[in-house]
Amino acid sequence: MPKNLSKSPAGKGPRTPARKAARVAAKRPTAASKAIKAAPELAQERIVRALETIAAHLSAQGKPAVERESFERTDAYVWHPDGRLAAVPRVSRVELFLLKGVDRMRDILMENTERFANGLPANNALLWGARGMGKSSLVKAAHASINAERKQADRLKLIEIHREDIESLPALMDQLRASPFRFIVFCDDLSFDGNDASYKSLKAVLEGGIEGRPENVILYATSNRRHLLAREMIENERSTAINPGEAVEEKVSLSDRFGLWLGFHRCSQDEYLAMVSGYCSHFGIKIDDEALEREALEWSTTRGSRSGRVAWQFVQELAGRLGVKLTAN
Repeated sequence: MPKNLSKSPAGKGPRTPARKAARVAAKRPTAASKAIKAAPELAQERIVRALETIAAHLSAQGKPAVERESFERTDAYVWHPDGRLAAVPRVSRVELFLLKGVDRMRDILMENTERFANGLPANNALLWGARGMGKSSLVKAAHASINAERKQADRLKLIEIHREDIESLPALMDQLRASPFRFIVFCDDLSFDGNDASYKSLKAVLEGGIEGRPENVILYATSNRRHLLAREMIENERSTAINPGEAVEEKVSLSDRFGLWLGFHRCSQDEYLAMVSGYCSHFGIKIDDEALEREALEWSTTRGSRSGRVAWQFVQELAGRLGVKLTAN
């Protein structure tokens, strides 16, 4: 027997170098075995982190998100769905007397708003109709006009809520309900499309909810649609409902909950020119009457429409070209 072969333990054969290396490797921990041993520790650490995150989230929910607004700083605010009311120190608006061609709607809305400001019954108002005819401008101008000669404690507050935040309207009502001030909640360009069901929040606030609209709040909305809902939306409800008439009634009933409907229609050429002339006079833009009429009509022809918005856009173009700043005389 060669001398260089050592005897192995009984039953295990000779000790070769390869067999010895395999036995050493088997005793050495592999990366996989390390990972298996570390897995419980990692899982426990993740669970702890997740619990800490949940606890922090619940703690934040338990605290009031935003301190309630006192409404003494200013007269206009923008509502955010996180519960915050952002003050608007300077509202973008035009003077009431500059709104031409909407005399009847102006008088009705002013009367309704003044009654509300005096604590008398008044209706929610839907201003609907042609684009650019001063619907939102009239709401902002009416608010400013009513406040012009009122004491600070009696002034109306204007709060704008964006169309996409309508679902948070009940939360806003909750903030305003206990305030001593009176509020116009205003939504510009209100309409609903597709499968949007947020209109139900608006319906509940307007009328029918268990709490209802607070006595110190009125809602004004503008829309290009009289019934606020797209025709195809109503038709889809009609085609899929067991009783089509009931589906359509539910959709149309949203507009019915506005007690006051004010329709705005396209203006005539004379009304359009009166708008342009009124702006030029108010801002001190000097130009020959014939040239003004010719250029204003040409501008409206290129735009394909006549409206208060088109008149204002022309006046901005004219003032810029003549080097006149749009500040009232």
